[in-house]
Parts: sequence; C-alpha cells; structure tokens
Amino acid sequence: MILEPAPRVDFNDTATAFSGRTDKALKWEYQLFRMMNHPVLTNVLTTMASLSIKMHLPVKWLIKKTVYEQFCGGETLEETKKVLAELEKFGISAIIDYGVEGKESEAEFERTKNELIHILQFAAGKKNIPFISCKVTGLTSFALLEKLNTGSALSAAEQTEKEALYTRMFAIAQAAADNGVGLFVDAEESWIQDAIDNLTFELMRTFNKQKAVVYSTPQMYRHDRLAFCQRSLADAQSHGYILGLKPVRGAYMDKERKRATELGYTDPIQPNKAATDRDYNLAIQLCLDNMHNVAVCAATHNEDSSMQLATTMQERGIPANHPHFWFSQLYGMSDQITYNLAKGGFNVAKYLPYGPVKDVIPYLIRRAQENKSVSGQMSRELSLIHKEIKRRGL
Repeated sequence: MILEPAPRVDFNDTATAFSGRTDKALKWEYQLFRMMNHPVLTNVLTTMASLSIKMHLPVKWLIKKTVYEQFCGGETLEETKKVLAELEKFGISAIIDYGVEGKESEAEFERTKNELIHILQFAAGKKNIPFISCKVTGLTSFALLEKLNTGSALSAAEQTEKEALYTRMFAIAQAAADNGVGLFVDAEESWIQDAIDNLTFELMRTFNKQKAVVYSTPQMYRHDRLAFCQRSLADAQSHGYILGLKPVRGAYMDKERKRATELGYTDPIQPNKAATDRDYNLAIQLCLDNMHNVAVCAATHNEDSSMQLATTMQERGIPANHPHFWFSQLYGMSDQITYNLAKGGFNVAKYLPYGPVKDVIPYLIRRAQENKSVSGQMSRELSLIHKEIKRRGL
C-alpha cells in the first residue's frame, strides 16, 4: 500500500460531488430533497408509508421508486453490485448493511445471522467493501436487550436467549476476521445500548488483538458518549486490543426525548447541537491523538467535522489512506463530502443498506426524521444540487 500525504479538499466543488449523476438523475434528486425539506410533509408521508406497508396496501412500487432507490442499494445483495460498481469508479467504497431489524423469532434471528455471514463471504477480497454493518436488534429480541440493559436476573429461557445472541455475534465476528472485513455494530436506543456495548466490548477484546475488526458506534448527541469513548480507549489499553470506533451524531433524538419526558428520567440527549458538535469533534481528536491504538470511521454529514479530520491528518503528516482513518456518509446524501474526499485520496465509504422494501422502512423513516432534525441539512443538499444544475446550464 502506497501511503500519501492528505491533500486539501473542497466541499463546494459540485462538479466532483455530482460527477456520478446524469442530468436527469440530478433534477430528480432535487425534487426529492425539496419534498424532504418540508417537515410536516415528511411526517405525513413517513406515517402513511409505515401504515401502508403494515396494511399490505400496494405502495411498494412508489416507495421503491422514490426514497428507497435514493438511499438503498437494492432488495438483494446481488442487486447492490450495480451501485458498488458505480461507486468504485470514483474511488468510493461501501459499508454493506442488511437493513433488517426488529425481528422477534429465533428462526428470523438465525436467517439474519446467516445473511450477515453471507455478506462477509461476498465481501472477502473486495477492496471496495472494507466493512459491513449489523444491528443487534436483528439478532435477538428487543425485550431481552431491555432486560440485559437493566442488569436484572434472567430466567432460564432468557439466559438461553442471551447465549444464543452471543453465539450468533461471535460467529459473525469470526467470519469478519476470517474474511478480512470490518464489522460495525450499530447504535440503537439508549435503553438497550448498554447491553449492546457490553457485547461489543467482548467482541473487541477477542477479535481486535492485531487490528480493528469490530467497531462500536457511539452516538455523540448523547451527553455521556464522550466519556464512553474515553472509557473504551482505557478498556482497549488495559486488555491489549485496537479500539474500533465509528462515531455518529445519532438518529433517535425525537424518540429519546419523548420517552424521557413520558417516563420522567433525565434526557440523555445533549442540550443543543453545539454540544453535540463539540463532543463529536473531541471524539475524533481522541482518535487522532491515539491513532496507533484506535481505528476510526468518522461517519458524519457534517462538513466541519470531516474537514477538521482531513486537515489535522494533513498537518500531522498522516497519510490520506492510512488504514486507521475512514470517512463515511449515507448512500444518497452528502456527496459533496464523499466524492471530494475520494478525489483527495482519502478512505471514504458510503453506508449502503439493502433488503426487502418492507424491512427497510424503519431505516428510511429514521433517515427522514434525522434529516428533519439536523439543522440545515436538507437546505444544504438542495443548495448544492441547485448550484450544480446551474453550472450545467440545465
């Protein structure tokens, strides 16, 4: 591997950002994001989509031709190949995510485990699929995770469920290690997150001895996550492994605040966006300052955070393609960051979910709600697309 210094990048370079879009696709994307820029309309449409799928109404085609195609790679792993090939043309990798979650039967959990192992085997030897992502709620019941989170005594049946979960996750992590692919364990709701974190620590202590295979996902819009990152580094140092971190800002803010109010406990969310931005950047700084002991994927749509990492790498002489530093954005969004970082030689990947439309609806709803909650995100997307449309004279 040739390691090269990190060059400057320009996130306002729309010619590079939308180099993978035809004129027709660019204009369609503009219309879609205009619709998503209206919070009331977004709320109505996401509610209708969720109800329609539950009621088996014939709306799958509409969802698939709009938000699904914008944010997902296909209904099957095979269908993602077209998107993977397009991204690879521009030096962009992919984080494959089997977008199934919230299942409740042991048979479904086993199917998800087998599919994740299948993805890892599919990704083996493919440089453009350095990671896959998984949700623990696709591998065990939410109720068990809630029970584990409280530290309550488990019944015999619940203990068997826990053992089955750990067996599944260790099998997936072993397959990741065997196939040379990283495994991101996604963050979920705060009232099950401790249970997920405890499992992830066990995985990292086992599989991250030589390099980062397993990564945890701190949601930095929680006010306790910077301390969690510091505690994670201490755990890695004391147990002798490479810490894998994928800091995100978060995607459950409305649900978290509503539940905290209803149940009368302290809101786990930061008091404002500035506090989230501060802690996110401090988490990235922690990774930079401990780069030999930490591998990080900065998963963010925030230009300032992305630029801070890229610029600091340059200032410190850290190669743009250093294996401990990755950037990531969701497929279908923030191409001004992804494509310009790739042009600069950085390691950058799109988070690419796939799966049946009905199973990916929760993911799509979170994307809509997240974008509604992120100040100016949709407006920024729209302004950049509009700038490129004008540049092309369309």
